[in-house]
Amino acid sequence: MRLLHTSDWHLGHTLYDVSREAEHAAFLDWLLETLEAQGVDALLIAGDIFDTSNPSAEAQAAWYQFIARARRKLPKLDVVVIGGNHDSAARLDAPDPLFSALGVRVVGGVPRTRGALDFERLLVPLHDARGKVRAWVAAVPYLRPADLPLVPTEGDRLVDGVREVYGLTLEAARRRRQPGQALVAMGHCYMVGTELSQLSERKILGGNQHALPVDLFPEDVAYAALGHLHKAQRVGGREGVRYSGSPLPLSLSERHYHHQVLLVELDGEALSSVRPLSVPRTVDMLRVPERDALPLEEVLVKLEALPEVDPEAPERARPYLEVCVSLPRPEPALRRKVEAALESKDVRLVKLSPAYTGTGLALAEAQPSLSLRERTPEDVFKARYARDYQEPMALPLLEAFHTLLTQVQEDAS
Repeated sequence: MRLLHTSDWHLGHTLYDVSREAEHAAFLDWLLETLEAQGVDALLIAGDIFDTSNPSAEAQAAWYQFIARARRKLPKLDVVVIGGNHDSAARLDAPDPLFSALGVRVVGGVPRTRGALDFERLLVPLHDARGKVRAWVAAVPYLRPADLPLVPTEGDRLVDGVREVYGLTLEAARRRRQPGQALVAMGHCYMVGTELSQLSERKILGGNQHALPVDLFPEDVAYAALGHLHKAQRVGGREGVRYSGSPLPLSLSERHYHHQVLLVELDGEALSSVRPLSVPRTVDMLRVPERDALPLEEVLVKLEALPEVDPEAPERARPYLEVCVSLPRPEPALRRKVEAALESKDVRLVKLSPAYTGTGLALAEAQPSLSLRERTPEDVFKARYARDYQEPMALPLLEAFHTLLTQVQEDAS
């Protein structure tokens, strides 16, 4: 059978207050066409449907419209969705009666019945084109610290708690599957030996220092469909443990990522192949200069060389632009000069980054610093702690901060 793995849509995302709604709409149109053209039997969406736990009405409408269109276009398609750390578990789970009637399984948060894991919701059968069960999915959503059991351990209590949840769920799946049926896992988590995008991936599970080991998925798991990291990548060198990555670049630092979905083929109980399908990019991202920073005079020359705007083309199709300027001292007229050079150009300026070279650093070391809006809550917390205290921050304090932060983000929904 054939699966399509995607994740980290982040519907409702804005790039420096610029809406990505048109880009997401183009992706969802392409995804529907791809599902039909590739003869996909099951769609696996591994979390972060929305960009925030309290998404806009437009973002929610895009989500519901996609599900409705997929059901009309591909009535036999199995759809399995798990919640991510950006999602509100309660919000994703609320329409479950409607989604269940449509044959769509959404597991927003960890389901429990009388305190025990509810395997009726966590385990999902996948069917081939003839309606036969060919695989079972252990659909484990993003695990918050409060979701984890207290297990006796001499190691990391968070990691071992996650291991317990996955272990129990996969064991229950093994009891249900029949010979010839594949075992598939889904998760939204941070794994050992993977690459983060610092500007757009929120730290999870007490911080990304709590990386999960790849043996969380034993060798009998034919495929593990993961979400959270925006760069598509294998985990631990294993072909069948993958992040699909996000379909759109969610920060300027991700402009060179190969954004894709993954077409997965299963042959009986085993993985047959994994093939990336590139997602067409409808809006480009540019940086002037391409690397490091240049003096203002040189930057203005490069900006003047950019293509002229096409008055017939919609503004939403213009590339996003970041401009990086090296300066010996503050330049009050910097933005005015840059905007004047771009007045008739086919770009949208979303970020202007000065790099001051009067600090004694080499130009290559004087990179533009992060603005406050680009800093994570953890960055701000650590900076405040370093200002007020001499000794290094204790790990339990950082874990407590992340627990509190998660509660605040959940309450915001």
